[in-house]
Amino acid sequence: MNGDFVIYLGRGALEVALMVSAPILITCVVVGVLITLFQAVTSIRDMSLTAVPKLIAVGIVTLLFGNWMLSTLLKFTTEIFSHIQNIGH
Repeated sequence: MNGDFVIYLGRGALEVALMVSAPILITCVVVGVLITLFQAVTSIRDMSLTAVPKLIAVGIVTLLFGNWMLSTLLKFTTEIFSHIQNIGH
């Protein structure tokens, strides 16, 4: 195992983490901006108004993209374990 291989694994881990977390993070940002605009227009300052819609939106996105997220993580994990197996031989 050399330095290039370690960099390859680190880069792969960061790419997978970014891909898996992107749908949830983008949803939180979009819902947060929409709620903030709604609060600014209506002058409502309720803290639960920001949390509840974000939780609902994240739950829906997790249900929609959960299968893809899990398959991406499993594919990366299988790749890592195959590399570990090849290092042992």
